[in-house]
Amino acid sequence: MMIGGKQWFGRLLLTFFCLTCLTGGLLPDVRAGEGQAAGVLFREEFTDLGQWEPLFFPKIKAHSEYRVELAAEGSVLRMASHASASALLHKTEFDVYAFPWVRWRWRVDKVYARGDATRKRGDDYPARIYVSFKFDPDQAGAWEKLKYDAVRLVYGAYPPHSSLNYVWANRPWAKAILPNPYTDRAMMIPLQVGTDQLGVWQEQAVNIVADYQRAFGAQPPTRARIAVMNDADDTGDSSVSWLDFIEVSALAPATVDRQGAERHGGNGER
Repeated sequence: MMIGGKQWFGRLLLTFFCLTCLTGGLLPDVRAGEGQAAGVLFREEFTDLGQWEPLFFPKIKAHSEYRVELAAEGSVLRMASHASASALLHKTEFDVYAFPWVRWRWRVDKVYARGDATRKRGDDYPARIYVSFKFDPDQAGAWEKLKYDAVRLVYGAYPPHSSLNYVWANRPWAKAILPNPYTDRAMMIPLQVGTDQLGVWQEQAVNIVADYQRAFGAQPPTRARIAVMNDADDTGDSSVSWLDFIEVSALAPATVDRQGAERHGGNGER
């Protein structure tokens, strides 16, 4: 998705601006799940959107649509785009080392023919799970801290440090992990590709600490939060996708997408 007026941190910085406007710069700091299964921090089953905040981007007037609807599986999140872009951000901030596993179930009705993971004009996906990592000044180098301090002086808080984007892409790419065309602070990981599984529910499970190490060659910052998105502003296309649930937990899940596992050379877990 193309966003005008990009500076050092591209989309990450604009995401921060939008988030600050929506939440006053404050997010819940959740360290342990209450009333959840053992090891589960939270499990969102989309009975409502009370734990999510809308996330809009400057200069993008057409917003994607997010709503809860009833399906055969129960309540699900319907995400629809029409040459549009916006996201939903979960309110919970969590410790990625205590809760490194993210699991979800998603379905997509089409992929974008003009999607291109290597170009700004093709940076659209019918479904993505976005993990945003919090900047920690105590772990930053001198030059990095200077840049983030400059932003904090203007906006009152630090922007995000980096992100992982798990996406449903239109086709396979040469690499399993690619830098976002807007900023190398965001890494793209195509978990599903092509049209073979369109219209079919797919369950995914990822270890965000291990994926961060592979993507950035470093340990991730300790704190993170989750967003979901369907965007089509660059390609001018449209699609509908759905999320059945999304879960953050301490333990590797017992069940995963076996077909996805074969594509990524493992047992369904990343």
